[in-house]
Amino acid sequence: MAPTETMTGRAPDAPERELWLAARAVAARAYARYSGLHVGAALRAQDGAVYLGVNVENASYPAGMCAERAALAAAVTAGERRFAALAVATAQNDPILPCGACLQALAEFGELEVVAVLPIGGTPAETAPGTPAETAPGTPAETAAPAQPGEPRVVALRDLLRAPFQSPRDLS
Repeated sequence: MAPTETMTGRAPDAPERELWLAARAVAARAYARYSGLHVGAALRAQDGAVYLGVNVENASYPAGMCAERAALAAAVTAGERRFAALAVATAQNDPILPCGACLQALAEFGELEVVAVLPIGGTPAETAPGTPAETAPGTPAETAAPAQPGEPRVVALRDLLRAPFQSPRDLS
């Protein structure tokens, strides 16, 4: 049997856990009529302000909105352009990560940490080569240990979206 790829991340610090709890709390407000998956996001700007978003589904699937991009839109509307962390959670406490479109939208604004309950598969010994077990060199081994099911972990956006699209011209 081939090894199952896992990503262990690191344990969240107190502010990151608080951000994740905010995302989990707001998830109850999601409009998830079709999937039943209520997702919340909390995006913390560099200045500490937090912007919330929820998924809003639609019968025409592309017309829906992910929680992460809803939080990003709220932050940009308020004039924010620099972000430190994003937390994403479900009301059901399911493992979840931002989709590719959300990761790309967030990458437009630079590097940030992502706090989420990661999908867990395999064991630490089965971690595939090249899979990030830490978000930064020197992370203590105990924080890189696999999470228990339902526990949030922190991973760098760059580890989730390894090759984001970049405009060939400078837009800053």
